[in-house]
Amino acid sequence: MTSDVRIDTEIPIPDLSVSHKQSVRVDVRMGHTLFGVLGLFSLNILLDCGHAQDVPRLVLTVSPSWPSPGDSVTLTCTVGPPSAGWRFFWLKTVPQQSNTNYYSGELLPGSTTGTEQDSYILHGQTHTAGYGCRAGRGDPVIYTPYSGVKFVWSGGVNPAASLTVSPQRLQHFSGESLSLSCEGNSTEWRVMRADEDGFVSSCSSWGRVNRSTCNTDDRARSGVYWCESATQTSNAANITIHSGDVILVSSVHPVTEGHSVTLGCKLRTENLLYNVDFYKNDQLLPNGVRGELLLSAVTKSHEGFYKCRGRTSPRGLDTLTSAESWLSVKDPEEAASSFVFVVLLVVGLVSGVLLIILLLLFLCRYRRSKASGLSRSQRTNQSPATDHMTNQGQAPDGHYASLLPGDSCLYETIGGSEEPEQGTNDEPETSVYQNVKMETTAEGGKHLHGQNQGNG
Repeated sequence: MTSDVRIDTEIPIPDLSVSHKQSVRVDVRMGHTLFGVLGLFSLNILLDCGHAQDVPRLVLTVSPSWPSPGDSVTLTCTVGPPSAGWRFFWLKTVPQQSNTNYYSGELLPGSTTGTEQDSYILHGQTHTAGYGCRAGRGDPVIYTPYSGVKFVWSGGVNPAASLTVSPQRLQHFSGESLSLSCEGNSTEWRVMRADEDGFVSSCSSWGRVNRSTCNTDDRARSGVYWCESATQTSNAANITIHSGDVILVSSVHPVTEGHSVTLGCKLRTENLLYNVDFYKNDQLLPNGVRGELLLSAVTKSHEGFYKCRGRTSPRGLDTLTSAESWLSVKDPEEAASSFVFVVLLVVGLVSGVLLIILLLLFLCRYRRSKASGLSRSQRTNQSPATDHMTNQGQAPDGHYASLLPGDSCLYETIGGSEEPEQGTNDEPETSVYQNVKMETTAEGGKHLHGQNQGNG
């Protein structure tokens, strides 16, 4: 079941709901007194206030918003002001490709008739997705407006939809240009951003769109970026735009458990800042080597917020502390499942191509076989008549019989030989006739014309 959740992506996420105000159209004509205008204005305010008091508002929260792949997520829908008797309906948002400002909503399992509980648990969350809720009560049911959309983010790469950030890091300097590209099983991608103020918008509002790539020029802002199509949602990247002089260089994608990762500290004017300290969750870590921090054989315990700070301040640089970025570690099984998915996808495509080729070869052989069968059938139909014409003048013993009266036939060469009997002359008698023609004369007789050659 799908219902339209009209969500204006240019409004902060907490307020992403259907407008519940009733518009009052007032035709103010020239000549109305100031008191009349003030009276209508006051009436409109009273109507809005009274309606706002009658219509409950919903607030949706998600916890956690950045779960580890496979973790459970709890959605909570709160009605304000609090009251009893509500049933809650839970929805997963679906992008409307024709309108980047709105989503549609699909009811989650078990939510067709609503739930008495004001919370809903999502099990095994693995991909980025948006959710909403609404409430209803009474008979007939009176519904509240939809809540705002809340997203559950996932940094894990989804082979069917992936976001690539260039330069490949989570932190960037203010004024720096970014390139965000979408890849996967779709031809109609759009790059989305939820900034720190909660505004959700597409690249067309703040960047240049070139097919499935978005270029920000110098208008990049901090926020969560992701790709979406009508059927797919990519991994999300929590990008920080820093106005200071130092940024942390860290991986855009989660690090696979057991692998190593290197963190760096980059100056605005240089590639790397060497004399630096690294922090995890505001706790100082052992000194890095030449401005880098190597984390080998990472585990889940390495997850956390990292930042770097310069020990000495080069001339003209005052802010030498970077912003924080979250380092995510994913399970090796998840990486293996992604690899298996890619392998199965490639195998499926190759198998499909081979199947098509085999089908074409079969059709080709079938057509050739059919054409060959028709040719043999035609030759078979013609063979009795040919045999009759061939054997017409041949006796059963293999010798040619005499022609019937009235026949006229010309034999180019008629030859016959017999093996000599025992006791006879070793030289066999041979008789050869050439150009023999039997003609019927006017008297009804027949004359044989020809040349007889032989050994007499």
